[in-house]
Amino acid sequence: MKKYLSLVTFSHTIFAMPFAFIGFFLAVSTTSHRFEWPKLVMMVLCMVFARNSAMAFNRYLDRDIDSKNPRTKQRDIPSGRISAASALTFTIINCLLFIATTWFINTLCFYLSPIALLVVLGYSATKRFTALCHMVLGLGLSLAPIGAYLSVTGEFNVIPLFFSFAVLCWVSGFDIIYALQDEDFDRNENLHSIPAWLGKVNALRLSTFLHVLSAGFVMMPIFFTHVGILYYLGIVFFCSMLIYQHLLVKPNDLSRVNFAFMTTNGIASVVFAALFLLDRVFISHGLFFGVHI
Repeated sequence: MKKYLSLVTFSHTIFAMPFAFIGFFLAVSTTSHRFEWPKLVMMVLCMVFARNSAMAFNRYLDRDIDSKNPRTKQRDIPSGRISAASALTFTIINCLLFIATTWFINTLCFYLSPIALLVVLGYSATKRFTALCHMVLGLGLSLAPIGAYLSVTGEFNVIPLFFSFAVLCWVSGFDIIYALQDEDFDRNENLHSIPAWLGKVNALRLSTFLHVLSAGFVMMPIFFTHVGILYYLGIVFFCSMLIYQHLLVKPNDLSRVNFAFMTTNGIASVVFAALFLLDRVFISHGLFFGVHI
């Protein structure tokens, strides 16, 4: 179990999962649909299965690349802790579990499940032909809030899309920062990434622009639904963490990239989601699970 958790870097679930909770409870608190524990559990399972399949497939497809890169050659497949066949089997099992779980949620989620898998699995191949691979990763994680919203309602709405666009820009931006570490390796191996294409300075500028867009998208729900002071605090905190990670990383100093990537973004996601949920409970509606607060 530890080997497979390492294979999929399970700790990185902290990026998208909080936004899935945002999508789920946005639907519960702004529509006539009531909270149901089985749906919440199935939503979480879908998130886990989709991410497991995406990460395992990424490690499977990139195993030869990872074995050449000094930064990644100790990953599970190149180091021999897990075989390539086992990783592929793990991917297939999680794909099937994901599709099966959507069947029990609603028809729309079931019909959309192959498309969702195509996006999250397809990211793994994009570095071979486009520098926009970071945006494809962002697109995959951006399915979390809208997918969770659909798991409750079975219908689209504009508000969860703002959170999805926020995630798309946020993840794309911090993945560009993370990819700064491999700029030279990517060029030498003819792999595509924003740093290899634009260089460190311009890559950081693009990352900053994407994070400005992300900040704008988390502000947009203010104009479409009632929010309270806690949501405003969440916006301030989220934007502050975006600024902070850009202060940590410089073109000539990448020593704190991992801290900016994992710690800063993990905290930003969890705290923002927590403030959103508290806002739904105590400020916006004063109603949770059918009980007046």
